[in-house]
Amino acid sequence: MIARVTLEIALRKEFDYLVPPELARRVEVGSRVKVPFGHRHVMGCVTALLDDSPHTNLRAIEKVVGAQSLVTPGVLELARWIASYYCCPPEIALKSVLPEAVRREEEGWRERLFVRAIPLTGELPKLTKRQQEVWNILEERREIALQELLELAETTAETVRRLEDKGLVSIAPQISERDPYAHEQIVATQDLTLNAEQATALATIKAAMNSAEGKRGRGEKEKEGAAATALSSSPSPLFPSSTFLLHGVTGSGKTEVYLQALAHTLAQGKGAIVLVPEIALTPQTVDRFKARFSSGPQQTLVAVLHSHLSAGERHDEWHKIRQGRARIVIGARSAIFAPVEPLGLVIVDEEHEHSYKQEEAPRYHARDVAVVRGQREGAVVVLGSATPSLESFYNVKKGKYALLELPHRADHKKMPVVRVVDMRQAARKEKGPPIFSPQLKEAITQRLERGEQTILFLNRRGFSTSLQCPKCGYVAQCPNCSLSLTYHRRAQQLRCHVCAHSEAAPAVCPDPKCRNPAIRYAGLGTEKVEDTLVKLFPHARVQRMDSDLMKRKEDYRKVLGDFGRGKIDILVGTQMIAKGLHFERVTLVGVIYADLGLHVPDFRAGERTFQLLTQVAGRAGRGDVEGEVFVQAFTPFHPAIQYARRHDFAGFYEQEIEFREQLKYPPVSRAALLTLKGRNEDKVRFVAEHVRVELDKFTTGTPGKGEKEKRGSEEGDFWLPPAAPPPLFSSAPFRDLIIAGPAPAPLLRAETYFRYQIMLRTRQMSALSLRLAALIAGLKLPEDVTLTVDIDPVSLV
Repeated sequence: MIARVTLEIALRKEFDYLVPPELARRVEVGSRVKVPFGHRHVMGCVTALLDDSPHTNLRAIEKVVGAQSLVTPGVLELARWIASYYCCPPEIALKSVLPEAVRREEEGWRERLFVRAIPLTGELPKLTKRQQEVWNILEERREIALQELLELAETTAETVRRLEDKGLVSIAPQISERDPYAHEQIVATQDLTLNAEQATALATIKAAMNSAEGKRGRGEKEKEGAAATALSSSPSPLFPSSTFLLHGVTGSGKTEVYLQALAHTLAQGKGAIVLVPEIALTPQTVDRFKARFSSGPQQTLVAVLHSHLSAGERHDEWHKIRQGRARIVIGARSAIFAPVEPLGLVIVDEEHEHSYKQEEAPRYHARDVAVVRGQREGAVVVLGSATPSLESFYNVKKGKYALLELPHRADHKKMPVVRVVDMRQAARKEKGPPIFSPQLKEAITQRLERGEQTILFLNRRGFSTSLQCPKCGYVAQCPNCSLSLTYHRRAQQLRCHVCAHSEAAPAVCPDPKCRNPAIRYAGLGTEKVEDTLVKLFPHARVQRMDSDLMKRKEDYRKVLGDFGRGKIDILVGTQMIAKGLHFERVTLVGVIYADLGLHVPDFRAGERTFQLLTQVAGRAGRGDVEGEVFVQAFTPFHPAIQYARRHDFAGFYEQEIEFREQLKYPPVSRAALLTLKGRNEDKVRFVAEHVRVELDKFTTGTPGKGEKEKRGSEEGDFWLPPAAPPPLFSSAPFRDLIIAGPAPAPLLRAETYFRYQIMLRTRQMSALSLRLAALIAGLKLPEDVTLTVDIDPVSLV
């Protein structure tokens, strides 16, 4: 038998190896193996098993890692699709589907000493008082970890060893699984009664899950066709829509629909994946799922996967899924690769969130990968949001997805009243822009008097956004990025929020010719808002929540726990408090500067602002008291702010899609962003221009002619040969391809690298990805200039 293996080194090739007879029973598609490669020994994954190979003198596989294959056939095919569509090497895509803790050669199980009581055959021998206390615990527990026993009995290992000598207990090493939620007290919950809108949505999802059973028998050809159309703008010709967009206003009870749909999945004998954005920051969500399934009568193990787990916890949680013991997986974007078999349901909560997009290769979008995986494996996919992405709603309009709507809050609670405050008027009255308008200050005072809670939102951390000298004009700049440094007063540091550079905050102007002591800090962040609140409301209990303070995985849970118990009056934070939180005592939400993100050079700026304002406003009025939201803005009549004020997603979509159609921006077309980086700006610009010349050939179908381009630079002359013509596919021109650039990135220099961008827009992204992959393979770039391709980028900065 011969195994075809993809190695963990970027070669864009697969290699054939002999399978030794002693390993024949253990090697299967998806197995992790160790193989010789040149003078090295490297890890890889078996992607196919063959009877023969065109190559001779094959070397043999040395070792198989794990008792079973680690990559399921479905996930393996998904990795191949990711490599093709997102224009990255297959080995990088394959590497991304397994957590690093699982990829290691040595298995990462933790062994601990366990003490087990041996059944008595006669009378209990005479024991000392300490030994009797230990024995009483063991009689009740029968088996317990040695360390836990010592803590319970408040004794030493020597006491337990004495019991072993008397033949009463055995002490032996056992695998001990690490449960990140072992110490949490979770109270079981039951299904809630659904309102009519929720019941209709759930019935539709259940019907699709029932009909999905018949689709599992379809052939591979149909699967390939479904996956190819999964991200297109037209409905799949093969399946009736099994992808739903659940559009429900904040507080409409989407989570309860998810929970009851999951129960139906389990009843069918299938598993499910639930994706949530930044899961370590939303413990409320995890608790609700665990309370319904891990503690209830169904006793289904719920596994959690996210980056804030330790390597050991990730290892153990992943293996619970692979062994079929955990049937529900909750996690951030990489949880979409969880080895759930058979898969019946995929839920993507807050599907509009940009954190679902991976920032390094493979630059996949978990929402889109979820849709493709659902199509390939015959699973139903539910995308939920109060503010859907324009891409998802566009697919609804085109008939690709089915729309389920929850237009009202559960239990007939009212949506909060949103008041927009024109900060231009407040600035004129107070001779400068204030942090709090008089209206917001009065509203906070009323809440404090009534014992209600307030959330204040500002999507910018730190104390001040820049340090300036009014005398000489000096501004503290990051030495690595084209960005000013942010002042953090508590740490007395200037920090860059891009490259993490930090330096001590100066007492005088750093310019040696000036040395002015009257340096000034301009702008504001959450730290300054917190400081001002303490001065304005000295008796209020104020807590700030941003990434500067939330360093450990327990910090977020502790602060939210205190807020839920009423120990905090005012919570100040960045976007981590804008979503997924449900606190009934919150009756006021204040947005400090609503238009911070409106003026970013990105065509999605308005969409992001609308989503963020709607989400943060939805934190108010979830209890019996009606909520109120104050939105402070310097551009109060911007459509994104006005539509958010009215909770009018449909109106915002109609005006925004008109602008996208005029300029052929996504979702009307699909986009690819090519970024060139290097430390010499002239060289980066020249290489970008050369790449543009090659890209222009995509619109004409002309192959490269072989001329050399030459240009001088500070580092001397350099030249670039044109790319080799793309092999194995048609070089037919793209009639709808729009190429913009090269142009400097909005943030020209980041982490010491100058960056230039080229944006491509087309409706034929799958074909364009293949052409781009071939172009990159043929380009001979200078060693100090790199090219990255981002398919369907979510940020242009």
